[in-house]
Amino acid sequence: MFELREAAGLLGVNVAAIAHASDVGYLRLIEKGLPVSALERVAGLVAPTDAKFKFRIVPKASLARVSKHRLNANQSVLLARIATVWAQALRVWKSDDAVREFLFRPHPVLEGRPPMDLILENEIGANLVRGVLGRLETGTAV
Repeated sequence: MFELREAAGLLGVNVAAIAHASDVGYLRLIEKGLPVSALERVAGLVAPTDAKFKFRIVPKASLARVSKHRLNANQSVLLARIATVWAQALRVWKSDDAVREFLFRPHPVLEGRPPMDLILENEIGANLVRGVLGRLETGTAV
C-alpha cells in the first residue's frame, strides 16, 4: 500500500528497511512503539503553529513519562493513522498548506466536523475521511 510507505517516511521510519518487508512487518514495527521523535515530526508537519496538537495524540502527562522513550502501541497506531491519511491527502491536495486546510476545516460531508477530529477519534472516523479523499481523488462527487 502506497500510503504505508509514505507514512513510514513521515514517521521517520527507515523506508529502505521496510521496502522489502511486508505490510504486516510495518504493522509489527508500529505496534512495538514509535520513538517520541516520530510524534514531534508528525505534529510539526501537520500542525506547525499549534504547539498543543501533539497532546491530542499523546496526553501531556503521558508524554512527560515517555520522554526519550517509545510511544505505546495505541499512541503509535494513532500516529501512523494520522501519517497515512496525511499521505493520501497530500496526493489529492499536492501541498502541505492545502492538506492542513482540508484536515482542520469543517467538511459538509462529515456533518460539519473537521476531518482531523474524526481521524483522532477512531479508525472508523479515519475511514470516513479516507472515503472523502478517495472520492476527491477519483473525481466522484463529494
